[in-house]
Amino acid sequence: MTPATNAKSRTSASRAFLTSEAAGGILLMGAAALAMLVANSPFAHDYHDLLHLPVSPALTSKLGPMTPHLWINDGLMAVFFLLVGLEIKREFIDGRLSTWSRRTLPAIAAGAGMAVPALIYLMAAGGDPILRSGWAVPAATDIAFAIGVLALLGSRAPASLKLFLTTVAIVDDLGAVAIIAFFYTAAIDLVALSAAGAILLVMWILGRTAVRALPIYLLLAALLWYAVLLSGVHATVAGVLAAAMIPLKATPGAPDSAESPLHRLEHALSPIVAFVIVPIFGFANAGVALTGIAISDVLAPLPLGIAAGLFVGKQLGIFGAILLCVRFGLSTRLRGATWLQIYGVSLLCGIGFTMSLFIGALAFPRNADLVEEAKIGVLLGSIASAIAGYAVLRFAAPPARHEEIEQQQGREFERDGDAACIIEQRSAGS
Repeated sequence: MTPATNAKSRTSASRAFLTSEAAGGILLMGAAALAMLVANSPFAHDYHDLLHLPVSPALTSKLGPMTPHLWINDGLMAVFFLLVGLEIKREFIDGRLSTWSRRTLPAIAAGAGMAVPALIYLMAAGGDPILRSGWAVPAATDIAFAIGVLALLGSRAPASLKLFLTTVAIVDDLGAVAIIAFFYTAAIDLVALSAAGAILLVMWILGRTAVRALPIYLLLAALLWYAVLLSGVHATVAGVLAAAMIPLKATPGAPDSAESPLHRLEHALSPIVAFVIVPIFGFANAGVALTGIAISDVLAPLPLGIAAGLFVGKQLGIFGAILLCVRFGLSTRLRGATWLQIYGVSLLCGIGFTMSLFIGALAFPRNADLVEEAKIGVLLGSIASAIAGYAVLRFAAPPARHEEIEQQQGREFERDGDAACIIEQRSAGS
């Protein structure tokens, strides 16, 4: 395979991934808008009653009877996190995060983009011990929503920005999973946790012995989910743990290998997660009744801290980290993008939505009023970030200039690849 073919193969895979995320993000926006309409309509009570209607016996006494809301947040979202885990593993082994030099900028940017919003939130929450548990709500980035906004911009958003946003969001997701596992677990059942560990060990052994049958791994993943649910750790963490055990065959330049179980599962899950699970989650969790909400409610410490963390903290953390990395030579500026465009995509990282709503429900599990306040803050911060990021990128530069830059980058890539190929051939001949 020639370098030019490699480049085309990688570009096609990236475009397919971003297109799927973009379409899913736009659908998520529609689902969230519909939830808001229903929650503020005469059907509001029916909406809430349906979500909390017992539909099956309790799987654990900690949760009680299973409702559609619990099945969505603990069941369907475990599949969402399974896909997140697959993407993380692929990127670290065979993708944009496969070398330390590629990990530096997105890792630092994502870390700062989680720390600064958390600090801003804690400042707003003051010394209230109850509110302090929500510190991680503004720390997350919703990749589907953000990519959906970028899709509305078309060629005004350079490919380098889309790839950077995707990479930062993947690192961000890894941090969010760690936060859920370590900070939102109240009590541990050691027997159930040991069972989860044993299942993981079996999956690891199967992978080491070259077992490639996906049904076996999926059955074990389901058992792992139930064991983690019983252990007290949030069940969605099982998705990421299971993903780490799915075998991956490294295929540089051809990420759609039919021989790689991880690639097959990722491609099978992507449309289901993007077009079914995430929109259902958005519809079930974004419905906030706005009747009776005054300005004082919006300016209360909880919603204000979350909104400020997402809108102010994310842009300060991510854009500031990029500036410092470039200034001190840890990385170079994103090719084909101006500083104003980089600032615009830093704003889009303040769209927390899916992950922020999810963490908000975990942070205040026994206080429905605080969960609703958290939703208000998430919606305000995410909408403000989306509008501001879109506006900056919309007027940053004309699309013709972006196309010219990307075409030039493509020619440079192919030329460098051809030169490398010639050198390699000469070395082999000598």
